[in-house]
Amino acid sequence: MKIELKEVTVGELVAGYEDRGDGGVVAFGGKLDVRPAYQREFIYKDRQREAVIDTVTKGFPLNVMYWAARPDGTYEIIDGQQRTISICQFATGAFAYMFRYFHNLTDDEKAKFCAYKLMVYVCTGTDSEKLEWFRTINIAGEELTAQELRNAVYSGPWTSDAKRYFSKVGGAASNLGGDYMNGAANRQEFLETAIAWLVGSHKDEAICGYMAIHQNDPDATELWLHFQKVVNWTATIFPKYRKEMKGLDWGAFHAKYGTNKYTPAKMEQQVAELMADKEV
Repeated sequence: MKIELKEVTVGELVAGYEDRGDGGVVAFGGKLDVRPAYQREFIYKDRQREAVIDTVTKGFPLNVMYWAARPDGTYEIIDGQQRTISICQFATGAFAYMFRYFHNLTDDEKAKFCAYKLMVYVCTGTDSEKLEWFRTINIAGEELTAQELRNAVYSGPWTSDAKRYFSKVGGAASNLGGDYMNGAANRQEFLETAIAWLVGSHKDEAICGYMAIHQNDPDATELWLHFQKVVNWTATIFPKYRKEMKGLDWGAFHAKYGTNKYTPAKMEQQVAELMADKEV
């Protein structure tokens, strides 16, 4: 793998910034893929993104970023997505820092902000080398969840489509079944749960096995349909939601009881069995 240091100004980085939602995020004149398939969703809290802007405005050093060069002359971020989006969001007026939006800054303050130099290591190598580098440099950062690492290893069209359903805060899976799952969508924990419900196991090897088989599938329709089936069945059987229902293994319950004929007379018995399974 070839690695070289590159200086990029904030002005150059922000040029062409566009958040296309499910279509991805680009910057650096449209040449930088800010959110490749293996990257996590944006997770910075307000204080974290404000800390980035504070660093830049004061001219303090910001941690080095890592990009991967593509054969077509474009780049993808390996590490630095959260900082990049924070800078671009501020520069395009998405949030205020110290009660001032970018357009409230004086001309010299704007010029200083845009002239700030970011240190970027650009690597050229194979996909496997890039993924291994991604895993290595993230060890020192905010710890990745197990499913974030799986997404990196098995990145492809299936993972991209699955994230469309399961990785958005306020997205399809969150709106439909968020009350029944623990964790957070943008840390890939809803996606992990959905796969576990489908394969019938929360073990790493079972989830990895499913993702390995389906890595190059064009979509994750099978997973989404099964998730809907489990959640709709749960809501039908238990129309009155209780907080104790959050985080139960509804996939396992559906597999065990989903084909049974339910009657009001049997309901109390079935509920007792479900709760007994939870305790076990």
